Amino acid sequence: MPSKIRWGILGPGAIAHSFAEDLKRVEDAELVAVGSRDAQRARSFAQKFDIPHAFDSYQALARFEDLDVIYIATPHSRHYEDMLLCLEFNKHILCEKSFTINARQAKEVLRIARQKKLFVMEAMWTRFLPAIFKLRQLLQAGEIGRLIMMTADLGFNFPFHPDHRVFNPHLGGGALLDVGIYPLSLCHYLMGVPDELTTLAYLGQTNVDELASVIFKYQDGRMANLYASLRSNTPSEAVFMGTEGVIRLLPPLYRPTGISLKKSDQQEQLIKAEWEGNGYLYEAREVVRCLKQGKLESAIMPHEDTITIMELMDSIRAQWGLTYPMETR
Repeated sequence: MPSKIRWGILGPGAIAHSFAEDLKRVEDAELVAVGSRDAQRARSFAQKFDIPHAFDSYQALARFEDLDVIYIATPHSRHYEDMLLCLEFNKHILCEKSFTINARQAKEVLRIARQKKLFVMEAMWTRFLPAIFKLRQLLQAGEIGRLIMMTADLGFNFPFHPDHRVFNPHLGGGALLDVGIYPLSLCHYLMGVPDELTTLAYLGQTNVDELASVIFKYQDGRMANLYASLRSNTPSEAVFMGTEGVIRLLPPLYRPTGISLKKSDQQEQLIKAEWEGNGYLYEAREVVRCLKQGKLESAIMPHEDTITIMELMDSIRAQWGLTYPMETR
C-alpha cells in the first residue's frame, strides 16, 4: 500500500460530510475523490473539503485508478450494487450500515471480496468508540458479576413522508435497518447470538416498521430487550444488568458520552469516554491499519459478525412478514 491510503466517497450526503471532516484527522489517510449522480453536488462537496477529483457518476469514481478505498454512504437499498461496482474495479470498501438489505446480499458481496482479496468492512462506527471498548472491558472483567439482562433503544420522531428514505420500502425503509441496527449490533457484540428471538412491530401505511420491539433469549438464561422507533424520540441508552451491579451506557446510544457503573451497595461511578471529532475517525483508522497490514477484514468488525447481524434482521422481518420490493424480483 502507498504511504497514504487514498480515499474516495461514494454518495456525498449528510453522513459523508461528517465522515469527510473526520478523515482529515486520520494519520496516513487522504481524501482524493468523491462521486455523485449529481455533478453539481459532487463539485460542491469537493470544493468544501478541498478534494481534487469530483465525478458525476458512481462508476467513474470506482474506475478512478489513483484510489485505494471507497467509503459508501448511499441509502442501504443501494449498498449491494454499489459494493459490487467497487469490487469490480478492485477497490477496498468501508460501507455504511445496514450493510445490505439481507444476508443473501451480504454473503455474495463478501464472497466476491474474499475471492478478489479485497478488504471490506461494515461501517458500524459505534463499535470503535472509546466508550464501547471501555464497556466491553468492564463486562469481561466481571465488574457487575454475571451479565443477566440488557436493554437498549434508539428512536427519532421523523416527520412522515412516504418518499422519505426511512418510510420508503423501495429504499429499504423501516426502523430496524435504519436505527434498530444500533442496539441489535451492540447486543450481538456483547452478548452473542441468541438462541431464540421474539419480535413485534407496527407496520405503517407504507408497510415498513415504524415501531419495533425485539426480545433475545439465550440458553444460559440471559435476555435482551431492544427497541427502535421512527415515530418517537427514545432515551437512546443501553443498560446492562448483572448479578452484582448495573452499567449504563450514557446517551446517545450511537455516540455514548460515558459510562455509569453502579456496583451493589456502592456509590455510582461515572466514567468519561470522550471521543474526537464526529466519532467516525476511529473506524477510518481501523481501515487504514488493516490495509497497511494487508488484512482483508477487521477483527473488531469481522465479516462473520456482519453476516450474523443481517441474518438476525432477516429473521426478525420474517416474523413481521416484511419483505422489500427488491427481494421479490
